[in-house]
Amino acid sequence: MLELLRKLVESISSNMPVAYCRLVETRGSTPQKAGAAMLVYADGSQFGTLGGGCVEADVKRRAISALAMNQALCCSFQLDSDYGWGDGLICGGRMRVVVQPANNAAAAAYFRQLCNVANRKQGHTEAIHFSTGEGSVPPAFALFDNRNQLVATLHFDSEVVAQLGSHLKSLSERPRPYAHGAIAFLPTLPICRLVIVGGGHVGQAVAKLASELEFEVWVTDDRAEFVSAERFPTAERCLVGELESTLSQIPIDAHTYCLIVTRGHQHDEEALFHLIDRHAAYVGMIGSRRKIRLIFDDLLEKGVSPSLLDRVHAPVGIDIGSLTVPEIAVSICAELVSHRNRSGIVPGRPDKVTV
Repeated sequence: MLELLRKLVESISSNMPVAYCRLVETRGSTPQKAGAAMLVYADGSQFGTLGGGCVEADVKRRAISALAMNQALCCSFQLDSDYGWGDGLICGGRMRVVVQPANNAAAAAYFRQLCNVANRKQGHTEAIHFSTGEGSVPPAFALFDNRNQLVATLHFDSEVVAQLGSHLKSLSERPRPYAHGAIAFLPTLPICRLVIVGGGHVGQAVAKLASELEFEVWVTDDRAEFVSAERFPTAERCLVGELESTLSQIPIDAHTYCLIVTRGHQHDEEALFHLIDRHAAYVGMIGSRRKIRLIFDDLLEKGVSPSLLDRVHAPVGIDIGSLTVPEIAVSICAELVSHRNRSGIVPGRPDKVTV
C-alpha cells in the first residue's frame, strides 16, 4: 500500500492524470477484500489490483471516464452472470469501489497528507463514505493517524466527521476493515520491523519475501560481505558488527519481530541471549530440536528465566515439509504473518521446545 501511495503522489507531482480506486466493501466471496487499491491512468495503464477479471476492467473503464470529467464516483458489482462467466467469478459476492480523480487541488492535498502519514509506518485509518445507491452520492474521505486524530478530509461534511471518532478502533488491536452504515473504515496497520540475525542463505531468502509481506527488514551479521546492499536490496538497514554491540543498538519494541538464523550454535545462543528480554513481539530461532535444547540448557545455567525461554518460537516455521531454502523461507514467513495477523496464533507449526 505504501508503494502505491508513493506512486500516487509521484503522479500528482508530475501532473499525470490518475484516479485512486479503493475497494471499500465486500460481501460474500470476492477476489479481493476491502482495503485493496489500484491507480488508473488516462491511458488505461494501472498500478495495483482489485483482483483482476471483468470487474477490474470495468473499474478501469469507469475510472478513465471519471478522469475525463474530473468527477468522483461509487461503483457496485455483483459477481454473478454479469461479471463472472468469463473469469470463474460466479460466487454471488458483492464489491463496492470508490473512484477519486487525484489531480484537482483538494484531492491532491488530501492524498499528499495520506502518503505523509503512511510514510511514518505507524498506521492510520481512512474513513470513506460510499453510496448505497449507484452513483447517487460522491465519495468522501477522512484520514486519521495512529492515535485516531483527524489529519485531513476530502468532501466530508464537518458534522459527519465529528461523529466518526466514535466508530474508530484502536490500531493496537490490528483490526480488519469494517463498515458502519455507508462509511467504510479501512485501517492500515503499523509496519512491524523484522530483525534478521544472520545474513546467510535462509536470512537472505526470508528478507526478500518478508519485505513483500510488508515487514520493515533489518539484517545484521558480523561478516560485512553477508550483509551488503547487493545481498539485501529490500532491507531498510544492513548492520555489520559483533552481535552484542549491534543488537544492543537496534530499537526493539512490541511491534518488533526477531529471527535468529546465524551460521552456528554459538552465534544463535549469543543472539538469543541478547534478544530474549527485549520485549519483542516475537523471537524465533531456527535449528534442530536437539540444538535448541542445548541452547536453552546453557541459557538456564546463565540465569535466563524459563518464562522467557517459553516465549521463544523454536524450531521456527510452519511444518510444510520444507527442504529447500525457498521452502524454509516460506514456512518461516507464513509463521510470521500468522503471528502478526492473528494475535499470536500460528496453526500448523511444530510443538515448541519447552523448558
